[in-house]
Amino acid sequence: MLNLFGMRIDFVNLRSEEYTENSRIPSKQSFGTPEVDAYRRDLTINSLFYNIHSDSVEDFTKRGISDLKSGRIVTPLPPKATFLDDPLRVLRAIRFGVRFEFTLDEDLKVAAACGDVKDALAAKISKERIGKEIDLMISGNQPVKALTHICDLTLFWNVFSLPPKFEPAIPDGCERLCISYLDTAWNLIHLLKESTFKDKERRLSLFAALFLPLKNITYQVKKAKMVPVVNYIIVDSLKRNEDAKMVLDLHQASQKFLSLIPCLASNEDLQPDDVDWIRGLIDDVSIASRVRVLTGFLLREIKDLWRVALLVSILLHPIGINDTEDESSQLHKRRDLFNTVESSIIKLGLDKVWEVKPLISGEDIKNVLQLEEGPLVKEWKEKSMAWELANPSRTTEECIDWLRETNSKRVKLE
Repeated sequence: MLNLFGMRIDFVNLRSEEYTENSRIPSKQSFGTPEVDAYRRDLTINSLFYNIHSDSVEDFTKRGISDLKSGRIVTPLPPKATFLDDPLRVLRAIRFGVRFEFTLDEDLKVAAACGDVKDALAAKISKERIGKEIDLMISGNQPVKALTHICDLTLFWNVFSLPPKFEPAIPDGCERLCISYLDTAWNLIHLLKESTFKDKERRLSLFAALFLPLKNITYQVKKAKMVPVVNYIIVDSLKRNEDAKMVLDLHQASQKFLSLIPCLASNEDLQPDDVDWIRGLIDDVSIASRVRVLTGFLLREIKDLWRVALLVSILLHPIGINDTEDESSQLHKRRDLFNTVESSIIKLGLDKVWEVKPLISGEDIKNVLQLEEGPLVKEWKEKSMAWELANPSRTTEECIDWLRETNSKRVKLE
């Protein structure tokens, strides 16, 4: 490979290949004719040659051009043989099909769904390569169609493989629910302002939505620790380690958002019902400031992914639906709810709240209260941040006065 005038040029000879049963890497390569080379390709539309001498396209499979014109995804050789040689071609066929809005050949679909090809996909393809193909689908122009194909071809649990043991049991048809959440998230993203989500945020939204029905399924790892099965799918089945923590954090944050949505969406002074994730920190906060404090802590936790977490929570939040409403009306209700909550958070002055520097540090707390480093210092840091969120216009001196006064009351009670 070399770069010429900013273009990457790959040089490769025409070749013939032979495969073993346990690897997609050719076990034997030899020089081949253009026709042999064309027929070893994954799809007919990818088997076309351009002759730089005659300035013409050469179609050695005799159907590449016609399949390109008619929008068909077909393998040059019988599909089962093609997929058994390299099962990754199944996912590539799906990705190319949805990317160009082409139709998958019926024989191709039958071969892709057969047990031998599924077994070969597990035995011959690395999880990294599967993860890369799925990421390209999620990041592409038709992620819902791509994952629907995977579901229709009964490949969902082959691609998103599960640990040997998990609980509770996954209900039948759960994969369809996963696609449904993905579909709603995809449509909701397109209804919102184009600037709402960057590419990274969009793909994380879709991954989080896809695995939303599995968020309460867990499996056991070392030391009897129970971990969400979504972690296993992303880390072990897709090898997308960098995405796992973010998706799990989004699931947790979206659950917290659910308790705040009614308050943030209402014009009345409502208070959240279920805030067990922050007990004790708002006891000293005035009722009028509690929503701001709770929302502030949540945003400081999830940082610039808060809109993604909000979108995921909107997928879970029940909306009033009557019998006459179609899916479009329901989707618009979710869009309006997202916009209302987003506006409330901005009006509260909480956008970028994670960048706000605490008025007092741990050292300040130790000096004022004469404490040694330990859990009590951490507790006072959190309480002082709650006070700061409840009193955004106050000064450091006022925060220290509050700290002394509150600690004095606490000592007297003890």
